[in-house]
Amino acid sequence: MDFSEFKEKIVKINKMELPGEQLHLKMAPIERLLELKQNARDSKNAKKAAVLVLFYPSDRLETHFVLILRKTYKGVHSAQVGFPGGKWEQGDVDYQHTALRETEEEVGVPVGSVEVLKELSEIYIPPSNFFVQPFLGITHAQPKFIAQEEEVEAIIEVPLATFLSEKAITTQTLSTSYAKQIEVPAFFLEEHVVWGATAMMLNEVREMLKQLL
Repeated sequence: MDFSEFKEKIVKINKMELPGEQLHLKMAPIERLLELKQNARDSKNAKKAAVLVLFYPSDRLETHFVLILRKTYKGVHSAQVGFPGGKWEQGDVDYQHTALRETEEEVGVPVGSVEVLKELSEIYIPPSNFFVQPFLGITHAQPKFIAQEEEVEAIIEVPLATFLSEKAITTQTLSTSYAKQIEVPAFFLEEHVVWGATAMMLNEVREMLKQLL
């Protein structure tokens, strides 16, 4: 979709109700997610993070959004695809500030160039014990992405048309931190398998975009 047309329609998203957990659960890799989420709320020991779903015009003025492939490291999210974003830190004004600050650090998009349109549904990630607050935003010009060398293996630019295609939804057999060789729902985007929390957040975005566009 041409970005100018997308930009005119996407601003209406701030008036939409969030589909939330119903859409998250369709892409959830574990059955006990709601129980684990409530346990984390009750214990009050979960960490907090924020991420950004960032749409922008490509060099051909087509609508894209950005994902990142994380570096391989000793951790539960090693070598996984996700959104730019990260852990809330002392000094962050709010979670939106966290998402924008981390996006600038990880992919080089200046905080001031992003127009945040919508706070999306919070999600809980059991393996790392994080509550993650996603935000949806746009930039009005094509960003000059710069990958953070320490954390980002690759920047993945996803065309909107690819994301909205029914062919983007798949299942994969994966080994995770909590189970071996399990079948999980996923997206297949630009030759990358996107599953877990990122797929859950994407599914909410996808549903709203399908209603708007």
